[in-house]
Amino acid sequence: MNVSLMVEQDKLLKDLCTFGIGGPARYFVEVKTVAQMQEVLHYCQLQKLPYFILGKGSNCLFDDRGFNGMVILNKIDFFHTPQPGVFHVGSGYSFSLLGTQTARQGWSGLEFASGIPGSVGGAVFMNAGAQGGETATYLSSVDFIPENGTPITLKKDDLLFSYRTSLFQKQPGAILGATFSLLPSPEARQKQIELFSYRKETQPYRAKSAGCIFRNPQGAAAGALIEKCGLKGQFVEGAQVSEKHANFIINANESSAQNVLTLIALIQEQVKKKMDVELESEVRYIPYEAIINQQEDA
Repeated sequence: MNVSLMVEQDKLLKDLCTFGIGGPARYFVEVKTVAQMQEVLHYCQLQKLPYFILGKGSNCLFDDRGFNGMVILNKIDFFHTPQPGVFHVGSGYSFSLLGTQTARQGWSGLEFASGIPGSVGGAVFMNAGAQGGETATYLSSVDFIPENGTPITLKKDDLLFSYRTSLFQKQPGAILGATFSLLPSPEARQKQIELFSYRKETQPYRAKSAGCIFRNPQGAAAGALIEKCGLKGQFVEGAQVSEKHANFIINANESSAQNVLTLIALIQEQVKKKMDVELESEVRYIPYEAIINQQEDA
């Protein structure tokens, strides 16, 4: 394979995601710089090789057979402060760490990120949010490279952010970095601590999961709807609806991807039948045979 980086074969994807589920990737490579990402994307395009860009693997479900293409582990993790309150960070940087660091320095806006086990790139891709906070709110710009081009910087207003959605979900290429402009606040650190503590108390924080499984429907909470249907603790072999928070499915006992997909379908069926609400999955299922090239969304 004509790539200067070390490319592995048959890397087990269950070892690279928070769900702990997934077969081997046909090819696997780790990138640490923008130039390396550009090289790998160019190679994949020339070879017509499907690729998936993986951050911390916190919002994806890999197929039991793995992925028949290139999995690119994004380790672009630079951290710059060009001016007070402005943070320019790599897409592979920990979103949780960013939320903690900025709050400790007295800057408000990303306190909710503390405890979210994803990368900055994934948070931007998904417009991740929790407890009233949302990634796009204090985002200024995003560094991006189209799969067949050179790096560009895009302003937030051009990116069509909405609830758990961004332009990048339909744009082949890679998020390289993001710039956030935050507000000074002496209460930021305390707020961050409180939000993190609340997350640990109310969610299965240490369990193998991919975070919230479903998007909240208009005017309702997905977890509350699932709980009202009596589905807390529901098992499909190794996959289980969390007893702590009903919008989490956990890998309780060597679950397969198919177990999780079956449980998702069961929940959707029951909530539709009993509550007349259609739940939409928030976790991205990555099939063995990719149709389009994909960036990780958390």
